[in-house]
Amino acid sequence: MTRTTTLALLLAVLGTAASAHSKSEATIPADGATVAEVAELTLRFDDPMRIVSVALTSDGDEVRLERETGMEPATEFRAAPVEPLAPGSYRLDWRGMAADGHPMQGGFEFTVSE
Repeated sequence: MTRTTTLALLLAVLGTAASAHSKSEATIPADGATVAEVAELTLRFDDPMRIVSVALTSDGDEVRLERETGMEPATEFRAAPVEPLAPGSYRLDWRGMAADGHPMQGGFEFTVSE
């Protein structure tokens, strides 16, 4: 009985700890999407996230972005390419700090069609 109770308590605590981190709920463009143009890149999170760095690359070259969202924690982060994106494959990588203080990172890819 004690072993079962201890195991149940441990699983409950681990489940709560695992769900404490913010996670990316959606991106615009969607991960793996092919789009005609990109005016804005958006990351949506289930809990506030402070994005500390973001990088957009294409064929290993960094593409300049202008942050529209500041450094305060937010559930939505937005940035826009400084110049129109040429046709090709792109990857956006981000790093942030979750509301609970844990460092987080992620990324997604998309293609701009010709």
